[in-house]
Amino acid sequence: MTKELGITVKKSSDFSDWYTQCVLKSGIVDYSPSKGFIILRPYGYAIWEIIKDILDNELKNTGHKNGFLPVLIPESLLTKEKDHFDGFMPEVFWVTRSGNSELGEKLAVRPTSETLAYSLFSKWISSYRDLPLKLNFWNSALRAEIKSTKPLIRNSEFLWQEGHTAHTDEIEADEEVKLILGLYKILIEDYLAIPTISGLKSDKEKFVGAKYTTCLESLMADGKVLQMATSHHLGQNFSKPFEIKFLDKDTNEHFAWQTSWGISWRIIGALIMVHGDDKGLILPPKISPTQVIIVPIYKDESKEIVKQKACDLENKLRAHNIRAFTDDRDEFTSGWKFNEWEMKGVPLRANIGLRDMKENQVELIRRDTKERFYVKEGELVNKVLIILEKIQSNMFDSAKNQLQSNTRTAASLAELLSILDATGGFVASSWCGKRICEDLVKEKTTADIRIVPFDATEKVSACIACGNQDTIQVYFGRAY
Repeated sequence: MTKELGITVKKSSDFSDWYTQCVLKSGIVDYSPSKGFIILRPYGYAIWEIIKDILDNELKNTGHKNGFLPVLIPESLLTKEKDHFDGFMPEVFWVTRSGNSELGEKLAVRPTSETLAYSLFSKWISSYRDLPLKLNFWNSALRAEIKSTKPLIRNSEFLWQEGHTAHTDEIEADEEVKLILGLYKILIEDYLAIPTISGLKSDKEKFVGAKYTTCLESLMADGKVLQMATSHHLGQNFSKPFEIKFLDKDTNEHFAWQTSWGISWRIIGALIMVHGDDKGLILPPKISPTQVIIVPIYKDESKEIVKQKACDLENKLRAHNIRAFTDDRDEFTSGWKFNEWEMKGVPLRANIGLRDMKENQVELIRRDTKERFYVKEGELVNKVLIILEKIQSNMFDSAKNQLQSNTRTAASLAELLSILDATGGFVASSWCGKRICEDLVKEKTTADIRIVPFDATEKVSACIACGNQDTIQVYFGRAY
């Protein structure tokens, strides 16, 4: 973070600039010398590590195993599933040379790993006893973005998690898709404090090569929608071209049923967009690298004794698995430290000075509500635990209220356009299921069908584009 500058624009007046300043000045990311690429700095990577650990434990608890895949994929593999290849072709980086020599076959830099993984599945699977095969990979992917880039949200390289499974039957694959989407929902809502809408993608928007795609969509503070996670049922669309077959108990050979799924570091960007304010980040306690920042306040004559007390408080909190840290740097004033940690979004700040020590108390300040209060040192641990839980809950409730108040209903194309231009957000409407109507709405409003919700409660009777009465409810929105 630069020492001299905080956030210089308001979130409400220039959301894009506000967001960029937040991610740069808080120490989340920095720009790479290569356009479209970013560097994840230690503070940002610490957030990713916490998210990774949470999800990794859940995946291992549900029988998934981690592996590693190389980044280069032969062109012949990438083209085996035509729809999949055609969908990713505009975004693929290609390697054509090795040193001074031309390669005999072009190598794609991994945009996603389905084709590579499934060329291996065909070697590893021969019997029903080999199934289910449930693998997960923590890696990076590269896509030559054709849209404008935004740190963490849209970049040419990103960190992500991608899972790939194979099953004996379609029902088991269906259950896997649901299981994974449920794990993602818990991660995003319970830990990141971001409410989501669950549902299906339209055929136009589903993952290329999938039978169907389930997803979680969330609303950012500027009214745009962000896809948070996807879980795909691949059917047998990959097992047939890749010859992923198994001998079943009936002694007959069958093609496997498959799924794939993933999240990326864009959810860190969502954290900032949803929860941040004009001062910078506000991090939910469950995923904040530092949950409590302790700032000793002293003059020269009291420096050592106050610093020691701050360290004692840190150790006391850490003993109860609270991620506490003492900022005892002498080169910065207390006020400057307050502003820095406020920008970094640390949920709770604890101030301790000589007067507080005499009163046997600690001053606590919440990042989300700015509330401040004093607690006795002997009550500190219990109070901190209670406050952190309240911060987590309050952040989710605030974001949920924002989502609900910015979800509206439109009965006509003109009404949809008016809402999107005025406020953005999710707009519930009806759709006949035809691609031509989906394309028309996109052409007239620049909005996509973001999701076909699982739990639709309202319905507009006629298709918003053609007036057909045989409809389903969908949510439209303008997305990143």
